[in-house]
Amino acid sequence: MYVRPPPARYAVSAATARGRLYHEPEAETRSPWQRDRDRIIHSSAFRKLQYKTQVFVNHEGDFYRTRLTHSIEVAQVARSIARALGLDEDLTEALALAHDLGHPPFGHAGEEALNTAMKPFGGFDHNAQSLRMVTLLESRYAGWDGLNLTWETLEGLVKHNGPLRHPAGYIADYNDRYRLDLHTQPSAEAQIAAIADDVAYHSHDLDDGLRARLFAVDDLKHLPVVGESLAAARMSSLDVPPPRLRHETLRRVINAMVTDLITESGQRLAKLDPESPDAIRRHKQRVISFSARMADANQAIKDFLFARMYRHWRVNRMSAKAKRLTEDLFRLLHADPTLLPEDWRARAGEGGVQRSAIIVGDYVAGMTDRYAMDEHRRLTDIGVNG
Repeated sequence: MYVRPPPARYAVSAATARGRLYHEPEAETRSPWQRDRDRIIHSSAFRKLQYKTQVFVNHEGDFYRTRLTHSIEVAQVARSIARALGLDEDLTEALALAHDLGHPPFGHAGEEALNTAMKPFGGFDHNAQSLRMVTLLESRYAGWDGLNLTWETLEGLVKHNGPLRHPAGYIADYNDRYRLDLHTQPSAEAQIAAIADDVAYHSHDLDDGLRARLFAVDDLKHLPVVGESLAAARMSSLDVPPPRLRHETLRRVINAMVTDLITESGQRLAKLDPESPDAIRRHKQRVISFSARMADANQAIKDFLFARMYRHWRVNRMSAKAKRLTEDLFRLLHADPTLLPEDWRARAGEGGVQRSAIIVGDYVAGMTDRYAMDEHRRLTDIGVNG
């Protein structure tokens, strides 16, 4: 029978939380991180993830993952791991839901294009853009810009992938205003959100790749963990139809990876025996990790997806079009900010300079796939009304 573990000493605690940049009274019915999660879910940036590419552009099919469904799947995996390790589920969930808020349209193709276009002005990074979204661009409160999230959520959002030794751009500027201890490890909750991202996107990208017929089920037989899960799924029912075989296999893959994570991370935490969340932050290495065997399997799955899915000719064609469109949008709007909608135009100022580059970058990064395509037509097709 399942028994929920008690909170660990090294879990974040409302009693020792570092608060918010702008003081607010604490809620009587929600923890600080429940409030953060709720603010993230109600943000416009979160809603837009519904129409932002994961791998397949939105119009390519209704069943493929989007940034929104990806974020929800990451949150589900992350909460399961956090609960098993006695960590704070609400902070973990908030970080999982927020980790892609800064992604531009068209997935990694859009990010690469925007980074190329903005190179002379400091480049573009979706992690820094996520911070801009929650601290500046969301305008829902009378007293401040952004969502006024807790220190712990902002820290985890910025450095969930590890310490930032040489921060630059907006992250560096914001850190001067509100110190986020960028040189230390992230909290255990943030580490979970980061690694749950791998678990979720590997499983759902395998699912989407099979659904799109970019590769076949038998192509997975020799992949570690995946091949074993496939064999076990076939043994469970000799006449299981292909769609069920796919789901049964990937269910077992997720279970194997999550079980390994919980076991390995539990052993690392027991060995370190941290007294507090700060003891985890001061540790030289991450405490949330796969075993060596599962880390190798994780890399093998990543390599397979890179070769057979992310560089498939069909995906390449769509990525190439998405890059051209994104670069066009930035170039046209940066050269002539008078083409921007009224509220953005006033902020952009003169074309071709640093200030307008940042504002146009914010505008393009906030677009959904659909809006970006429509806006490009409005700017380039004389037959379309502006």
